[in-house]
Amino acid sequence: MTTSPRTRLLLATITTTALLAGCNAGAGSDPVSTGSGTQGADGGTATDDGAGSTGTAAPGGSDETVRVGLVAEPASLDFTTTDGAAIPQLLLDNVYETLVTVDADSGEIVSALAEEWEVSEDRLTYTFTLKDGVTFSDGSEFTAEDAVFSLERVKSDAWTISLKAQLDVVDTVEAPDDGTVVITLSQPSNRFLYALTTRVGAMFDTEGVDDLANTPVGTGPYLFTDWQRGSRITLERNEDYHGDVPYFSDVEMHYFRDANALNNAMLTDAIDVVSTVQAPESLVEFEGGDYQIIEGTTNGEVVLSMNQTEGMPLADPLVRQAVRHAIDHQALMDTCWAGRGTLIGSMAPPTDPWYEDRTGDYPFDPERAQSLLAEAGAEGTALRLRIPTLPYAVSCGTVVESMLEEAGFDVTVDELEFPSAWLETVFTSKDFDMSIVAHVEPRDMASVFGNPDYYTTYGTEEIQALLEEADTGTEEEQVSKMQEAAALISEDAAADFLFLLPNLMVADPDITGLPENAIKESFDLSSLARG
Repeated sequence: MTTSPRTRLLLATITTTALLAGCNAGAGSDPVSTGSGTQGADGGTATDDGAGSTGTAAPGGSDETVRVGLVAEPASLDFTTTDGAAIPQLLLDNVYETLVTVDADSGEIVSALAEEWEVSEDRLTYTFTLKDGVTFSDGSEFTAEDAVFSLERVKSDAWTISLKAQLDVVDTVEAPDDGTVVITLSQPSNRFLYALTTRVGAMFDTEGVDDLANTPVGTGPYLFTDWQRGSRITLERNEDYHGDVPYFSDVEMHYFRDANALNNAMLTDAIDVVSTVQAPESLVEFEGGDYQIIEGTTNGEVVLSMNQTEGMPLADPLVRQAVRHAIDHQALMDTCWAGRGTLIGSMAPPTDPWYEDRTGDYPFDPERAQSLLAEAGAEGTALRLRIPTLPYAVSCGTVVESMLEEAGFDVTVDELEFPSAWLETVFTSKDFDMSIVAHVEPRDMASVFGNPDYYTTYGTEEIQALLEEADTGTEEEQVSKMQEAAALISEDAAADFLFLLPNLMVADPDITGLPENAIKESFDLSSLARG
């Protein structure tokens, strides 16, 4: 059957993104994410989450360069082997494209490199009809052979990040002709189509994967041209692009480690856009008409993760519960993020169909925290809070430290350079008790908490069963089971959910095409223009 827009909407679901492997800690519209997505994705039924934008790019373009300020520079350009949300933020939809994508305004799954698709009645077979006339940046034609190569490669050893598990449900990928791709699943999956909108759905040239870390080859509206490490990455307009030509000839992505340096660059006209304000209290500097300020929401759950590996202090659920009761979330958000953001209490933001307000599960109660510690015989428990050198993590880390010590913990804060040191120490080696990072991939509950080998160390059999039932069931079952899963994760104190990052952007007053809400892994640069 041919899918209508409404049907396509209902098919979107649980997409797994890892925290830096799904962790997009602090990286612009889509903070770092690896394996699961930090600063976020675990699909679900796509919904209209009101992610509007300030305009669209004018056809024809100009010779102008737009300069965008961000934090969390990519560790490499290869998101198949390197975690971190900064990579898809830069490359997805800009250099690499997918068969289908998420519309930033409606949240609906729409066509991209596939102009249409059909889904069989048993929900096992997806048939995609590809657009004609699409070429890669090396001049080769994009065909069904490239799509088969790209999707099969995700399931091979070539992909190493944990997000690749999103395509485990794929049984076969076939190309009956150059313009048709047929994907057969091993079981029905609500999250599959949504997963294709993320980095695991990126289309690669069969001859263009020899040096992904330095030379990406894609079909997108921009071409990678230069990387001055520690400073900026430059993209150039693809004049042979199959779609609407971007307005800006070049895009310079400038990376800043310090929030004040990022703001000063905007104030001194060194950049045109602050893609993610990292010092919300400083917004007053931009008020008064000389700049436009955009404030919306994101998928970026700021998670206080707890290492539950056997033998670790937080393996005891009573100690984890004490941590949750010890934190005054409103006071924390007011202190470290100027009160901007949303308290959610779970791993589901309000833009997810299964969102429920779970802030009441563990109300601030330091006396209860102390009682739980006493019950566990864990008074004075020493905890290593190892955080990435990202503004929100550093700012919130000192507040968490103070609140936990008032409840009877002995907390040591270690700042680890991000991304390399944090990824190696916390994400890979799990050498930590607690950490703070924003999981920014969309719908990433399954990625972050459905895998016991992931750095969050949860992934119980019960949660895995709920997530599978959500994926294979009806639309109604998906929503109800995802709500059950979110409740279980919260009640088990699998982590603490500090707050949901806001989408805060500052730009020149005539820049258009900026997203109100950041709901995708990518920052769509082709939508930017000057009005």
